[in-house]
Amino acid sequence: MGWEKEQIKWVAGLAKLGLSPAEETNYAGQLAAILGYVAELQQIDITTVEDVGQITGLTNQLAKDGIKNCEIPREQLLANAPAQEKGYVKVKSIFGRAT
Repeated sequence: MGWEKEQIKWVAGLAKLGLSPAEETNYAGQLAAILGYVAELQQIDITTVEDVGQITGLTNQLAKDGIKNCEIPREQLLANAPAQEKGYVKVKSIFGRAT
């Protein structure tokens, strides 16, 4: 499949890229090669291949979440916080809402 300049400009716009005419020509060839390879991969028969989630055999080693050996009292920790509310450290909202 050949890529037209308008298609390259559209994809570049989606990615917020400003491309020179030379880059548009270069990327058109590269995208065509990539899509050609993907088309080749789609021709492979994988019906007999077993699904695999991961191949290392490793499993997650999760530790229980808890406080261990904390020798500083909560009140002392909160006293060092720039702001606190109801026994917790108060931080600025990251979603722009008032807390």
